[in-house]
Amino acid sequence: MPAFEEGMKQQENVIAQICTATSAPTFENTVEALETSGELLTKVCAVFFNLVSANTSPEIEKISQIIAPKLSGHGDDIYLNAVLFEKIKKLNDIQSTLNLTPEQSRLLEKTYKAFVRSGANLDAEQQIKMREINKELSLLTVQFGQNLLAETNLFELIVDNEADLSGLSPSFKAAAVQSAKEAGKEGSWRFTLHNPSVMPFLQYAENRLLREKIFTAYINRCNHGDERDNKEIVARIATLRAERAQLLGYQTHAGFILEESMAKTPDQAYDLLNRLWKAALPVAKFEAGEMQKVMDKEATGGVLEAWDWSFYADKVRKEKYNYDAEQLRPYFKLENVRDGIFAVAQKLYGLTFTEVTAIPKYHPDVTGYEVKEADGTHTGIFYMDFHARTSKRGGAWMTSYRKQSQKDGKAISPIVSNVCNFAKPTGNEPVLLTPDEVETLFHEFGHALHGLLSNVKYETLSGTSVPRDFVELPSQIMEHWAFEPEVLALYARHYETGEVIPADLVEKMKNASKFNQGFGTVEYLAASFLDMSFHTVEAGQPIDTTTFEKQQMVDLGLISQIPPRYRSTYFQHIFSGGYSAGYYSYIWSEVLDSDGFAAFKETGDIFDPSTAASFRKNILAKGGTEEPMTLYKAFRGREPEVKYLLENRGLDKAV
Repeated sequence: MPAFEEGMKQQENVIAQICTATSAPTFENTVEALETSGELLTKVCAVFFNLVSANTSPEIEKISQIIAPKLSGHGDDIYLNAVLFEKIKKLNDIQSTLNLTPEQSRLLEKTYKAFVRSGANLDAEQQIKMREINKELSLLTVQFGQNLLAETNLFELIVDNEADLSGLSPSFKAAAVQSAKEAGKEGSWRFTLHNPSVMPFLQYAENRLLREKIFTAYINRCNHGDERDNKEIVARIATLRAERAQLLGYQTHAGFILEESMAKTPDQAYDLLNRLWKAALPVAKFEAGEMQKVMDKEATGGVLEAWDWSFYADKVRKEKYNYDAEQLRPYFKLENVRDGIFAVAQKLYGLTFTEVTAIPKYHPDVTGYEVKEADGTHTGIFYMDFHARTSKRGGAWMTSYRKQSQKDGKAISPIVSNVCNFAKPTGNEPVLLTPDEVETLFHEFGHALHGLLSNVKYETLSGTSVPRDFVELPSQIMEHWAFEPEVLALYARHYETGEVIPADLVEKMKNASKFNQGFGTVEYLAASFLDMSFHTVEAGQPIDTTTFEKQQMVDLGLISQIPPRYRSTYFQHIFSGGYSAGYYSYIWSEVLDSDGFAAFKETGDIFDPSTAASFRKNILAKGGTEEPMTLYKAFRGREPEVKYLLENRGLDKAV
């Protein structure tokens, strides 16, 4: 807390100097001075909020609630400062005469927009209202995340009879034994709502009642009418965002957010979502029919329910493709996959990763690496934090402790981190990843490369500081390398024998890759529509979270066996994670990454040096210094085509 207070004080002093300066405003004494004004505060925020996500504690959570409104007020004090805004506005008005570099022009433009979008043009009464909204939102988003973490940690499924675990692998059961032991429940098996526990349980457990129990707990997180319930928080956040958008002259929060995206308008985002929905829903219904046929053949029978989907999808997959994802696990030892992504980065960009121990780490699980160019030049520091724990929020993400920039002619190298929630090793057994987890590791590493290979001057424009529907391009394009035969040969070796993954197993995986894509696309799109629905609500429109969500799914025609990937009360991306009116961006970016990877494939070499150099130069290095479509066209030579996404998902025949 003292560091936060000192950081805010230092920035306030610099802002005061900018405002009281009697000399005419220049880019250097105003825009650049503002850009570097919060140096200490930026450092403190980076460390603190990364700890909030990756290694929280009661003390940190308490500070979060105290500091959130203070930081909100501090930001408003800057962006609602009339004198400061007047100086920025003067410079923006005469930008064409200032002889700025393209990056300086971009920074001035973004700075001016940030003031306008924060309410600098509002009158005094409206600005007071804006401050109130921002303060309340800052507290609500913190509370949402804290409720979700507490709720996820609270549930446990304790099994005392091993017969109830039929279908589960020995390694998965061993992890459940270890979990029970750590929870003081030795002699039993413990399963939780953390993904490494709940997802394999739903896929392989033959006990249908237990699948129903853990699934029901999972999709009803923060939806029990108790102190951790998020329904009213969800409604209030959506309402406040709509009010703020209206204050700023926008019809909806989505309209406000998407103005700064590639999509530009809610209608554009909806156009893509609707086109994909029409293609995916019939495929999902067909998949449900296939699974129902399998159920009908079984003695127990029954009607396919949501908690049956993963289990029976696995059965159909095995029946149709003779493919069992569990057969791949022995070839996906975590350390080998990690070395595989490093090898891909080396082949594409010449990078090397060397473990370093003499650096600060916030948890024993964390490993640090120095990243260097092919010529040995220092690029940055890269942290990896792999394992699930109760102090860490769910999911996987990339973050920065320090963004790449240049200051006083000196290069400031980035400090980047990937955080995941994989299972911990048990006994002498290593962590063996599922194909989905392998994909996750490649995905987050793509974000890391975006941060590490940034080459800009100003931190505001650095690395991943790009629109939400562009930021997923570097991460999602990396997923394409994960299961290419040339890449599998680099890392997919049996953890006991060292044998390279057999070609026939790779072929089975490839043949089955489009299976269940109806489900995968529909559950994702349902969440994207839910996000857009909450954020196209207009100010004054009442929201009852349960009724609202249910109505949206009815309007879509979502089938009962598929809930949205995230239901409202645990939709952390949009209510606590910065993706409001932006969850659609993953599929928007998938249009780009599918088209972009095709550029490599068309050369006949997925490591083609000139294509990799172009991607690095035009996408990874540029950060937010130009419009995303300008950057993409510089790489690809044209705008992206949606056909590659549809082909990759096996949805092209349905359109």
